[in-house]
Amino acid sequence: MSKPPPQAPVEARLPVTVIAGFLGSGKTTLIKHILANQQGLRTGVIVNELSELGIDGELIVSADGDMVELENGCICCSINNDFLDAIFRVLNRDRRLDYLVVETSGVSDPLPVVLTFLRSELRDRVRVDSIITVADSANFCLERFESKAARNQLCHGDVVLLNKCDLVGADELGTVEAAIRGINPQARMVRTTQCRVALPLILSVGLFQSDRFFAVSAPEAPEHLDANHETGQLHARRRHAADCDHLLGDGFEALSFQSERPFAVQKFQAFLEQLPHDVYRAKGLIWIAESDKRYVFHLVARRFCLDEDECDGAKGSKLVLIGRNLDRAQLRSRLEACLAPHLPHPSPEVKDQSRPCGVELGAPRF
Repeated sequence: MSKPPPQAPVEARLPVTVIAGFLGSGKTTLIKHILANQQGLRTGVIVNELSELGIDGELIVSADGDMVELENGCICCSINNDFLDAIFRVLNRDRRLDYLVVETSGVSDPLPVVLTFLRSELRDRVRVDSIITVADSANFCLERFESKAARNQLCHGDVVLLNKCDLVGADELGTVEAAIRGINPQARMVRTTQCRVALPLILSVGLFQSDRFFAVSAPEAPEHLDANHETGQLHARRRHAADCDHLLGDGFEALSFQSERPFAVQKFQAFLEQLPHDVYRAKGLIWIAESDKRYVFHLVARRFCLDEDECDGAKGSKLVLIGRNLDRAQLRSRLEACLAPHLPHPSPEVKDQSRPCGVELGAPRF
């Protein structure tokens, strides 16, 4: 077998960090933390969306706007077209980048994403620095999700951020850490609240090792991918197809809802309290009839928050529900029933009620 051409020096290639983590673990919060604190560096961001509505792109604020947002499916299911195009769109911008961060969707396996960066056409331009997996310590339960992707996110993580540590006690944190160690004993473990972590612990750490994923003799090995481009692409597609089965096997889907009419706050509250068990995650930018502000909405398991949007956007709401085996027609009908019939003048009393953050939902279904 012919030897692959030598790679460009490490310092000449753009470092890439892949951020993984299950639904609602805090991946977008981590990216916002990175962009806000990585002073003096131009960081490109590729954000993945599971739904057809782009939500995360509006939640992440980047001063230079170096962001490509993928929609209609997780990154690993766009590997041979949209994702590769997104990488080149970022790399071919006029102004040179210092770093690239890729946020995968909450139901993505990070391995196919990493495989893309090992392709021959990218070998001299990028290098994978590390895979960062964000774990939700407050809602950690692999058995509940029964998700191959969730387990693989932990298995492949070079660094695991045990996030939301402020919401659980020391004993529970120890139990979660032990469970993750049982899956991935080599990972660097860091406890965080709101993903606040010293960036030298997660960026430019050089922890990624391709031999963790490929046996030397395996046809999918990086050497083979580079030595025989067409055959390598065939093997990558086969591996990709197998890894993408997790979407069908795990049964995840997203429901997108968009309206130019605002939500009535009491009706929306009632909707949240009666969500079916299979809705694991919800997020969006919503307009409340009783307020003149737009709000950022997040729901994960028992908790939701509704915060004023710092950026004044157009009136209207965009909401995404993610879960398993969703009754799409019923959920859409119930959301439409939450819309206000008209636009009342803001009421300060009700407006305050529409601004809870971290409110514990009392529904026993969780």
